Amino acid sequence: MNNKLGLRKWLSFILAGFVGQLAWAIENNYFNVYVYDCTKNYDFITWMVIASAATATITTLLMGAVSDRLGKRKVFISFGYIIWGLSILLFAFLNPSSSFNIVANNIFLAGTMIVIMDCVMTFFGSTANDAAFNAMVTDNTNDNNRAKVESVLSILPLIALIAVILVAGFFVDVPTGQEKRWDIFFYIFGGITLVVGIVSIFLTPKDLAVPNKTENYWSNVIYGFRPKVIKSNPVLYITLIAFMVFNIGLQVFMPYFILYVQRVLHIEGDAFTISLGVVLLTASLITVVFGIFMDRIGKNKIMIPALAVGAIGGAVIFFIPANQGMGTQIGLIIGGIILMTGYLVSTAALGAKVRDYTPEKEVGLFQGVRMIFVVLIPMIIGPLIGRGLCLIGGEPYQNEFDQWVYPPNKWLFLVTGIIFLLAAIPVIFMIRKERKAKAEANNETTAE
Repeated sequence: MNNKLGLRKWLSFILAGFVGQLAWAIENNYFNVYVYDCTKNYDFITWMVIASAATATITTLLMGAVSDRLGKRKVFISFGYIIWGLSILLFAFLNPSSSFNIVANNIFLAGTMIVIMDCVMTFFGSTANDAAFNAMVTDNTNDNNRAKVESVLSILPLIALIAVILVAGFFVDVPTGQEKRWDIFFYIFGGITLVVGIVSIFLTPKDLAVPNKTENYWSNVIYGFRPKVIKSNPVLYITLIAFMVFNIGLQVFMPYFILYVQRVLHIEGDAFTISLGVVLLTASLITVVFGIFMDRIGKNKIMIPALAVGAIGGAVIFFIPANQGMGTQIGLIIGGIILMTGYLVSTAALGAKVRDYTPEKEVGLFQGVRMIFVVLIPMIIGPLIGRGLCLIGGEPYQNEFDQWVYPPNKWLFLVTGIIFLLAAIPVIFMIRKERKAKAEANNETTAE
């Protein structure tokens, strides 16, 4: 394959990738804030994260197999984004404090409906983005340009989060006492996602995937779990294990991050928007620089230092005192840049490595496997660890509905750092296994 991707492919990668990450930024961050605002309870966050992770994984597993069987990516991307956008719009009607809602001002019903609608939205989002878009990127890249593409894709979540935070600063991240306009917030991002789905009909390049109909559908679904397949792709599965451990650490703090900054560190309004903007933009720029040289330096040389940097960032945030004004804000910016840089560079390197070792003829079949390791398991274990830390390390209070609430606390970030360091263990095994496999391949070539 030609190493030059061309303008159309880059545009399709960036546009669909960026807008997909806008939707995921809302789902992974602001739905947590939204469900808290609607219910004044953190418990819904944990169960929403777990339910959406299960939905995303099952969807990607099933729809990835469909995509491979049909040899189609484009149709799933385009129409998936259109319906994805419509589902985001519906969240505007689930706020019990809104004058026009469908939950009859019932707090429990509102929380339950948000969790259910999150799963509905996730089904279409995972079909379009996790199953089809990720497979399309792998189809159109190779091991000579993949790290560069992966580095660009890896910063899109944070750039998208910056954009979401900036818009949220006008409508939902407002000072205490000011009215939040969640309806306008969802109209904006639901509309953007819908429009990009329409644009993708014309922009997404022609499908390169060859229809895979040699086996029946259910055989394709379980393909990546067969012992023979696992044995044939050891580096891929060890890399997925490393990615899984890393993402468990990430999910310990990520669902509670915005609420921790706003409710515990008391950085709100413009200070919140500026702080998070500086953190995310700086970390993204650093990651782009690393991405340019990652293929030359080698992904293996970057992974362990990146994990260590992320762990240091978690430790810095752990020691940030609350209610210290500018001191707290500066501490958050420094710790946040270090943490997010480690997170982004690690994600880019691990993601590129997974693509490198994904068999080219079964790309769609492996998207569900990737989701189990990278999304499902981390988004079950991570939030449960985080919730446990909130219960044992926080200071509970009674909310306006006389419920005991356990807010997020600083221990989330220290534990995240420890788990990041633990992820270095499977990375080391992966590097050794890769070297051994390459040495064996070279010996076989020499013998011939």
